[in-house]
Amino acid sequence: MTALLSVRDLSKRFRGLAAVSNVGFDVAEGDIFAIIGPNGAGKTTLFNMIAGAMPCDGGTITFAGERIDGLRSDQAAQRGIGRTFQVVKPFPALTVEDNVVIGALLRTTSVNEARGIASEVLTQLDLIARKDQVASSLTLPDRKRLEVARALATRPKLLLLDEVMAGLRPTETDRIVAILRDLNRAGLTILLIEHVMRAVTALASRILVLHHGAKIAEGTPDAVLRDPAVIESYLGAEAL
Repeated sequence: MTALLSVRDLSKRFRGLAAVSNVGFDVAEGDIFAIIGPNGAGKTTLFNMIAGAMPCDGGTITFAGERIDGLRSDQAAQRGIGRTFQVVKPFPALTVEDNVVIGALLRTTSVNEARGIASEVLTQLDLIARKDQVASSLTLPDRKRLEVARALATRPKLLLLDEVMAGLRPTETDRIVAILRDLNRAGLTILLIEHVMRAVTALASRILVLHHGAKIAEGTPDAVLRDPAVIESYLGAEAL
């Protein structure tokens, strides 16, 4: 498969601290690619640069054959990059449906058409029965799925998921894993940051590991999770 996203020598510094240092990788079209690593490894900073939320200090980002480093987040979204956030913040006073309609309005000026997109997405995310609830009344698992629904409503080619399974019970994690598999089978390319290894191994065909902003491993789940450097810096001896 051809690369939908290509990152080359990407770097970001904050007051002299290298948050991301010369990181490079490719995400093939139709793939599920995971980024793992300890807290503070630079994972969300990497997402922020890809999604246009912050500029990079060096390197290039190519998406669908075009350079996108330097674009704003709204421009990246228009190109087809959707993303979720680690701390979910829906519009609390709006209904579940209206939260998703806002995302859908990126692609249409018709509110009726946006409601149609929202209905489709909420069905995919098992939230259609809650469409008339206000977002503030949702449980954490439902808010996590609403976060995915809002991003999905923008009709992305690439979906960036930032710890959407953090804090969930195993059964809730398995539910989201099943949903993401279905979305991927339908053609969506997924790039995810995740600490829940049961989800990573169930979903990802390739894994990138960051530590102190640098790439220390990349490859198939079997190869990466047996890498001594990954075990030492992130997984711990109990992974052996």
